[in-house]
Amino acid sequence: MELFSEKQAAAVVTSDRVLYTPSGFARDSLLHLQEIGRLTAKRPHVSSREALASYLFFYVREGEGTLTYEGKEYALGKGSCVFVDCHKQYSHATSPKKLWTLEWCHFNGPTLGFVYDKYVERGGRPAFVPADGEAFQRVWEKLFALAKGSDYVKDMKINEGLGELLTLLMVESWHPEDAADMPAKKKSVLPVKAYLDAHYAEKISLDDLSARFYVNKFYLTRVFKEQYGQTINAYLLGLRITKAKQLLRFTEKSVEEIGLECGLGALHYFSRVFKEIEGMAPSRYREQW
Repeated sequence: MELFSEKQAAAVVTSDRVLYTPSGFARDSLLHLQEIGRLTAKRPHVSSREALASYLFFYVREGEGTLTYEGKEYALGKGSCVFVDCHKQYSHATSPKKLWTLEWCHFNGPTLGFVYDKYVERGGRPAFVPADGEAFQRVWEKLFALAKGSDYVKDMKINEGLGELLTLLMVESWHPEDAADMPAKKKSVLPVKAYLDAHYAEKISLDDLSARFYVNKFYLTRVFKEQYGQTINAYLLGLRITKAKQLLRFTEKSVEEIGLECGLGALHYFSRVFKEIEGMAPSRYREQW
C-alpha cells in the first residue's frame, strides 16, 4: 500500500497519469497497460506496495532516489531504470536533495510472469543504467500517447509497444562477457558457446568438448543449461536447423548436400530431424518458402 493517501499524494507530487482499462480480449491474450504516467516530486516521500498483480517499469528522468526490493537497496540517479515484479514488496523514495521526475508504467499479460522469470534467470537486475536510455524513453512516450489516444486498435499497438519494452529489458539483462562479477562457472561456458557457433557443422560430442575445454562433461552440461536455458545438444541442433533453412531458401544446393553441410548427416536422417523440428520435410519447406 502507499505510505500516503491519494489526497496527501497531491501535496508531495505533481503527476500526469492515465488509468487504463484494457478490453477483455487484451487482458486475456495480450500484454496490456494498467496505468502509465509521469510524476515530479515536490517534497521527499516514500511509496511502497506489495501483493499487486502487476509489473512495474520506470525511468528516472531527473533527480535521485532509492529502490528497495527483495531486501536490497539500490541507488537510482538520472537515467536509471527499474523493472520489478509487484507481487513482491517494493518501495522507492526520492532523494531529499535532488527530487526526482519519474516516467512509469504498470503492465501485465498472461505470460509476463514467465518472461520476468527469464529476465531474472538471464541476469536481469531490478535497477540498472541502460546503454541506450533514449530508446526506453521513446518506448514510454509511445505507450503514453497510445494510452491517452482513441485509436481503435490501440490494445494491439500497446501490446506491440510493451513487447518492444520487454525486448529492450532483455537486451540489458544479458551481457555475460562484460560482467566482471560473473561467477567463474558461468564464464567457463562462454568459449564453449563460441566454439559451437563456429564449428556446428562438424561432429561434436560432449566427450570432445570436455577434453577440449578441460571440464567435466556433466558439469559442463548443467552449467550450459543454467546459462542458456537449453542443453548443448538442443543449442547445436538449433544452429544446424537454422543454417539448413537458410541454405534451403537462398541456394540451389540439393537437400542431401545441405544436410551434410550443416552437420545433420545423410538425407534420411536430415529429413527426419528437420521434420521433427519444423513439422515438414526439407523439400516441402523449400517449396513453401
